[in-house]
Amino acid sequence: MNTPSSTGALDGIRVIDLSRILGGPYCGQILGDHGADVLKVEPPQGDDTRTWGPPFREGVASYYMGLNRNKRGLQLDLASAQGRQLLLGLLEGADVLVENFKTGTMEKWGLGYDALSTRFPRLVHCRVSGFGADGPLGGIAGYDAAVQALTGVMSVNGESGGEPLRVGLPVIDLVTGLNAALGVMLALHERQRSGRGQFVEASLYDSGLSLLHPHAANWFMDGRRPTLTGNAHPNIYPYDAFPTRTAPIFLAVGNDRQFRLFCEHLSAPALASDGRYSQAGARSSHRSELRSAIESLLRDQDGAALAEDLMRLGVPCAPIHTVDQALQHPHTAHREMVVRIGDAYTGIASPIKLGRTPASYRLPPPVRCTASAESPDQAGAAITTMPSSSA
Repeated sequence: MNTPSSTGALDGIRVIDLSRILGGPYCGQILGDHGADVLKVEPPQGDDTRTWGPPFREGVASYYMGLNRNKRGLQLDLASAQGRQLLLGLLEGADVLVENFKTGTMEKWGLGYDALSTRFPRLVHCRVSGFGADGPLGGIAGYDAAVQALTGVMSVNGESGGEPLRVGLPVIDLVTGLNAALGVMLALHERQRSGRGQFVEASLYDSGLSLLHPHAANWFMDGRRPTLTGNAHPNIYPYDAFPTRTAPIFLAVGNDRQFRLFCEHLSAPALASDGRYSQAGARSSHRSELRSAIESLLRDQDGAALAEDLMRLGVPCAPIHTVDQALQHPHTAHREMVVRIGDAYTGIASPIKLGRTPASYRLPPPVRCTASAESPDQAGAAITTMPSSSA
C-alpha cells in the first residue's frame, strides 16, 4: 500500500480564482483540495453567494462556505485600471486562471485569452460559461435551473403524467465545475510536453447535454422522444422505488442474475422463471404487472433490513435516506466524507481518493474579504482567511 505524501498532487501549482457563484468556485475548490495554492479574488461587494442564506455564520451564507475552502481571499476591483494592474502582477507567478465573467468582459479589460497568453504563455486560462462565447446562444449568462430546462434534463425528471421537475441539486453547475477542473488538469499535463498553456472552457450547456445518458442514446437509436418515468429507469426493470411495511426502498436490478437472487430471497423463485420476467427485455416490457407482483412481496417487509440483506447478496437496493441520514451514516464516517477544519467549518470532503497524494483540508473558506488591495504589497497583505474558531 502506498504511503501518503505530505504534499498534494497539485502541490506547487498556483491558481487565481476570479470566479463567483458555483461552477467556477467548485473547480477552484477541487484544485485546492489536491494541493494547489488557490487565491480567490472577489469584487468589492464579494461573491454573490455570501448572501445566499440563511443559514449564516459570521454573516456568511452556508452556500458560499460549501464551495470555497482551501483558498486564500483577496478583494480586488477589476473594473479599475489599478485593480487590473494588480491582477497582472498576481498572474506573473500563476499557473492557472479560473474565471466566469460574462462573455466580452475580460476582453474589454484587456485580460482576454489572446492578451494573457501572449504575456503569460504557460498560463492555463479556464473559463466557465453558460453557453460559450458564440453561436445562437453565445454570450448569454447561464443558470443551472434554466439550463436544466433548456438541455432536456428537466424533461426526463418527474412523475409519469405529471410536469417536468428541476433536479433538486444544482447538478449542471456541479458537473461543469468538475469538467472545468478536469480540463485544467489535462491542460497542465499537456503543458509538460509543449511548455505552453491553453484555453479551457466548460459550459453549462455542454455539461447539461452530456448528462442525458441513456435518454440521448435511446433517441439516437429509435427516434422516440423520452418521457417522464418517475423513479423508474427507461430501459431496465425493476429499477424503481417501492413501498415496504416500514419505509420505501429503491430496487435497482440490472441483470437476470440479480433478479433471480431477489426472487429467491423473497421465496418467490417462480417469479424469476415466469417468461414475462425471466429476461431483462421482457421485464421492461411487462413492468406494470411486475410492479404489482413486487409490491405484494414487499408489503410486509422491513425496508431497511431487506435493503441491507439484498445489498450483501449482490442485488442493488437501498433505503431512501434523507440528507441528514446520509451524512450521519457510519459508512460516510468510514469513508471520511465529512471534513472539519477547526470549530468553524464542516463540509463534504473530496470524493477523489488518491493513495499517495490524498486531498488535504488546510484552509476554511475566506469569511472576511473586506480589505482592498491598492498596491502589490497590499495585494499580498490583504490575503485573509477565516478565523480558526467561530464567534
